[in-house]
Amino acid sequence: MQKRYYYLVHIQYLGFRFHGWAKQPKVKTLHEMVDKTMFFMFGEGNTKTLGCSRTDSKVSANHFVFELFINEPITDFEAFIESFNSNSPSDLKGFKIEETTAEFNIIQASKQKEYVYLFAFGEKAHPFAASLVTTLPEILDLDLMKQGALLFEGEHNFVRYCTKPSPKTNFVRTIDYCKIEINTTYSANFFPKKTYMLRIKSKGFLRYQVRLIMGQLFMLGKGKITLSDIEISLNGEDKSYLNEIAPQSSLILESVEFE
Repeated sequence: MQKRYYYLVHIQYLGFRFHGWAKQPKVKTLHEMVDKTMFFMFGEGNTKTLGCSRTDSKVSANHFVFELFINEPITDFEAFIESFNSNSPSDLKGFKIEETTAEFNIIQASKQKEYVYLFAFGEKAHPFAASLVTTLPEILDLDLMKQGALLFEGEHNFVRYCTKPSPKTNFVRTIDYCKIEINTTYSANFFPKKTYMLRIKSKGFLRYQVRLIMGQLFMLGKGKITLSDIEISLNGEDKSYLNEIAPQSSLILESVEFE
């Protein structure tokens, strides 16, 4: 029986031209691009990869991890990263590799995931910013949005904050951190003068959950809903899906931690 070796590869990517992580027919995905890179490096049939989670179309990642199953040991980690970056496109970069074991489950071992959502308001941004920052023309009530973000912290029923769930989906989730902050992490000379971010942390997220939360906060900032509306949306009694969902390209998987 062929012996296998197991590694965790840490990567970053700009998601703007990709249809998310998971492979799909007739569209370009990150998983497909990673597997093509592995083919260029090791040939056909020698590797298999599994991502730590799914990211949606146009969503970027400052820190994403995939597990690499390979038929030969990797002895030079620095050379691996150099080869990975030479064979992958410019919007995909590897920065770390570490050894793991056959018992490690990259899906179940997640301790915490952190997402950020970048936004600005009150002016139209330079078109170059569209891949990372959502800009709303309205003047938003930022202080009210900050209060609203805090309401999502703790354990709540997020049945309204999920799309296309499976029959076994558990909607009760715990948000460890949810705050709106001034963006001091990402910058470019074509960004609006002031940009902000929603920073949110949890062990795991439902499909579109962060973008639906951001959509509600935008509605709150526009004065179309109240803090009480957000509180009611989290009690699990109304199971209808929310319609306001924030654009995908401003969402970034900031970091991943494992147990």
